[in-house]
Amino acid sequence: MAVNTIDAKMLAKMFLAGAKNLESKKEWINELNVFPVPDGDTGTNMTLTIMSAAKDVAVMNANNDLDMASLAKAISSGSLRGARGNSGVILSQLFRGFTKAIRDHETIDIPLLAEACEKAVETAYKAVMKPKEGTILTVAKGAALKARELADAGETDLEKYIGDIIERADYVLSQTPEMLPVLKQAGVVDSGGQGLMQVLKGAYEAFLGKEIDWTVSATQTTAGAPFSGAADMAVEEADIKFGYCTEFIIMLSKTFNIKQEMDFKAYLESIGDSIVVVADDDVVKVHVHTNDPGLAIQKALKYGALSNMKIDNMRLEHHEKVVKMAQKEEQQRTEAKAPAAPAPKKEAGFIAVSVGEGINAILQDLGVDYIIEGGQTMNPSTEDVLNAIEQVNAETIYVLPNNKNIILAANQAKYMTEDKKIVVIPTKTIAQGITAVINYVPDLSPEENEAAMTEAIGNVKTGEVTYAVRDTVIDDYEIRQGDYMGIGDKGILAVGQAIENVTANMIDRMMDEDLELISIYYGQETKEEDAAALRDRIAEKYPSCDVELQYGGQPIYYYIVSVE
Repeated sequence: MAVNTIDAKMLAKMFLAGAKNLESKKEWINELNVFPVPDGDTGTNMTLTIMSAAKDVAVMNANNDLDMASLAKAISSGSLRGARGNSGVILSQLFRGFTKAIRDHETIDIPLLAEACEKAVETAYKAVMKPKEGTILTVAKGAALKARELADAGETDLEKYIGDIIERADYVLSQTPEMLPVLKQAGVVDSGGQGLMQVLKGAYEAFLGKEIDWTVSATQTTAGAPFSGAADMAVEEADIKFGYCTEFIIMLSKTFNIKQEMDFKAYLESIGDSIVVVADDDVVKVHVHTNDPGLAIQKALKYGALSNMKIDNMRLEHHEKVVKMAQKEEQQRTEAKAPAAPAPKKEAGFIAVSVGEGINAILQDLGVDYIIEGGQTMNPSTEDVLNAIEQVNAETIYVLPNNKNIILAANQAKYMTEDKKIVVIPTKTIAQGITAVINYVPDLSPEENEAAMTEAIGNVKTGEVTYAVRDTVIDDYEIRQGDYMGIGDKGILAVGQAIENVTANMIDRMMDEDLELISIYYGQETKEEDAAALRDRIAEKYPSCDVELQYGGQPIYYYIVSVE
């Protein structure tokens, strides 16, 4: 007999199976990057994004505490806060749109599934300023179009329906090299699209009844060291993250449109989870788990009077040990990155993503208040940026992502912050981040500084020297595993087997007669004497330029060079 609906329990299993399948294929997906270096970590970023939600879904599944509304919220909120990298952020937006369509239904049939797929694609495209075809967006759109086509044709068998959608999405993925020349040249399909396919295929296997290990360990959901309380306590930790179950009804005194509803939900997501906001004519039912019910109440009072208020402390005595361990871990992370004592509130603060002790020190000397450890091998999540924002006591906070893969997550954190003005300067490199800070002028308004800093980073050219992890062809360069590469803002600039020669050739390609300053940051694997010799070589060749050499301490990249 054909199965024609999906209930909450089945959807939870499908989601967990999709997450597990993606996690198992992440290294393979990482290898599909258009540059043969650990530059995007697409598989890692997407895995950390989905595992952030899978942790909560696994708890609900284990406790048999499943309904469509709470499941949809766990998937949407968890992936949103855990989103990392461009593909991770887009994946979180796909889940957000999908769950928005299904959250008010007990079961999902084919017409609703088609609608949810369309809503997923619509939400994801809106999240990207300049959507580019040949990416995860294109694969998702191909799946949604097929879903609508089959639904309109009257398909009733979900097994055949989902199978046909996956077949079409796989075909669209195979065509991505024809849409993006850089993919075709490298001989790969889009890595984000491949990651999405692994989620879909894993979910389909669960739908077909394949036995899946549903457990999600703490190490799968965090980027750094494992949770200090051991993996078997992960469920308890998830249960007590936010201690107060807060419920009330808003008796509306003003309009509560879709935008206001989204803004209100986004605020609640910034202070808690398990959020349900149901608007009906002149009343709004609100449910949230948070550590500060007063914040939710104060925000709600802007829309009207409150009634039926209920606040319950969900922390049970036997969970106290887990709470203390989680708090200790968070305190250790905070103390390692933030000032020992809270600073007085100031007009402007700075947050920068950085990697390498030397570059960290340079940014701090320039006035950056908070360093988020991250970069090429580990993109920070939206939640990492939100946590950093909480630590900076300033009216306006300038966020410097310093990596193109982190800009979307930073912007997502910006939209989730209500009590501070957040300005994201779209810096794509460390060098641009340094230039942005230098060009900040205290006497200018945030809007004027944003314009000036953004203009300034446009005058910076950046080059980075690293190694190739596999054979490929990029930008007409034939690259062999183990070769050194100089990568510029728009592609490969030099390839060779000698680091200093590759770096010098890269700088030659970056130079023009109007440039006056060359800054060289050498990495943790580069000897100081070798870096000094390179500096002297470049200074001799370009006597009209100031050539600066500084220790960056960055991994992966032997040299980071900026010219301006």
